[in-house]
Amino acid sequence: MVGLQEAPRCEIEVNYNQFGANPPPEMNPVEDYFVQNNENSGSPLLYNPSSPQNSPGSESSTNAKPDHMNRASDLLMAVSIGAGLNKNKIIEQAVEAMEELFKLAIMGEPLWQHNGNGGMETLNGFQYLREFGSFDATMEQIMRMVEVGEPQCFLSSDCNCNFDQDVPSSFSKLNFEPLNIETSRETAFVEMNPMNIVQLLMDTKQWATTFYSIVSRTTLLGVILENVDGSYNGVLQVMSAEFHQRTPLIPARQCYFARYCKKHTNGTWGVVDVSLENLFPYPQVQFRRRPSGCVIQEVGNRGSKVTWIEHVEVDNRSLHPLFRPIVSSGFAFSAKRWIATINRHCQWLTTSTARTAPTTDGVLIPQEGRESLLKLAEKMTKNFFNNINSCSENVWSGLPQNFAAQDVRLRYGNILKVPGKPSGNIVIFTTSIQIPVPMEVLFDFLRHERTRNRWDLLSNQRHVRELVYVSNGENPKNRVSIMQVNSSPNKIEILYLQESYTDETGSYIVYAPMDIMAMSKILNGGNPKFVSILPSGFSIMPDKAPGQGDGAVGSILTLAFQSVDRLSNKEYMPQSTLKIIDAILSTTVASIKDAMLFGIR
Repeated sequence: MVGLQEAPRCEIEVNYNQFGANPPPEMNPVEDYFVQNNENSGSPLLYNPSSPQNSPGSESSTNAKPDHMNRASDLLMAVSIGAGLNKNKIIEQAVEAMEELFKLAIMGEPLWQHNGNGGMETLNGFQYLREFGSFDATMEQIMRMVEVGEPQCFLSSDCNCNFDQDVPSSFSKLNFEPLNIETSRETAFVEMNPMNIVQLLMDTKQWATTFYSIVSRTTLLGVILENVDGSYNGVLQVMSAEFHQRTPLIPARQCYFARYCKKHTNGTWGVVDVSLENLFPYPQVQFRRRPSGCVIQEVGNRGSKVTWIEHVEVDNRSLHPLFRPIVSSGFAFSAKRWIATINRHCQWLTTSTARTAPTTDGVLIPQEGRESLLKLAEKMTKNFFNNINSCSENVWSGLPQNFAAQDVRLRYGNILKVPGKPSGNIVIFTTSIQIPVPMEVLFDFLRHERTRNRWDLLSNQRHVRELVYVSNGENPKNRVSIMQVNSSPNKIEILYLQESYTDETGSYIVYAPMDIMAMSKILNGGNPKFVSILPSGFSIMPDKAPGQGDGAVGSILTLAFQSVDRLSNKEYMPQSTLKIIDAILSTTVASIKDAMLFGIR
């Protein structure tokens, strides 16, 4: 059996609530809110896995209407693609998209250009139109006239433009709409063979599971072309999906598209997406995928060389000003982010299947316990990402203006039902702030045991210790940890499960309070399915793309907390709850800002 601390078991006062112990005698209303209303979080056997209402990833009935509307749209699309004429049009468009994808993957300058030092590769819109558009002398003259005037989307990947006035008829060849164009290309080595990457992309369930930090919802609407040789070669399918960032302040991007897979003569695979809104008219198009996807080449027996291309049109007019620079640059939804995510997936697979070994402190977790711990951490992080994004199933509202915290968004999650106890609504609340420090500085401050008591209200003036951890990949900061918060040497107040991860596109720290009994079961190989968990945490993005503009790159921090509130319902949230939410966010923000801006690190 695996123990959780070095002190004798009989000396630990255990109360199986969220934190594994009785609260300290003196608590402010904020601490009391967390302790009382999150009772039984992180406890075993708290929900019936067969119940849709309490199953992982499900949403409360508050969000039923948007979901039903999406399902109705998907059904109409599935019916539409059945017509023979439509199938032929989709096939033709997919074949053309694949040809364009391979050209985009192979070609270099002047079609592709680097944006500043360390910046992304982005398309030169002028050269793109020369290569792939209808281009004649008249069009060139028009483009040169526009080029010296106002910014225009087709020449730049980081502009915002609206064409509300009449334009010459020749412009119709460019299909001008009030949409920004974002382009990026990234080439990297991936430790996975081409066939596995292809399967991961073509199987919609695997795709959504792997890219859960980007894809919030996906539906397979129909298969136009089946495979002919037992592989995915030649498969063409129609899908819908929503793409998100880790904040409700960036609108999710939804579209219908065809995904086409093709193996070429030299053994190189291509998987391309292309939007179908031009074939199936939609009242208002806010997002469209131009030919985007990846080209995959085998590299010996070690893995694959993957060239990923993102080329999209998006309406950013409703974008929050805080995120405008990083999103309009194309970095927030860039090819670099897709590559980073698939590499993280490969690291996680390696970590999950590796043999267990003692940590640097000599603590050995049994193999079964290690696997259960990693599965629970994955469940926690997925839950966190699902909770804080702006997908159509998440219905957000704001705090009244007379509160201190700014740009707060809150919503209801599942209804938590525990046998023998009153049910309560899960309340999720979040805000985002800009902090002028590098991402890595902020990430280290938030993830580390030494500095946790400087921002965590429930760890304030208490000793925090990392009991055990499992590293994920080569970066030692990417890890799953068990944190212990003590008010005295032999008395555990709180146990936290925490996952921290960082790469060049962003970072996150996700944590959840755990019951001692539940954690003991997990470390001895227990099934994480039967552990209820309420994650909170942080997501960090750069405030602008590398190489974009003058000055150093700072950080945008999104804070998100989750709690059970038995005083609220879908129609009413009492003033006392709103005040506590405001206090939690404003106090935590102030603590982090003070530490970052005044050097308390």
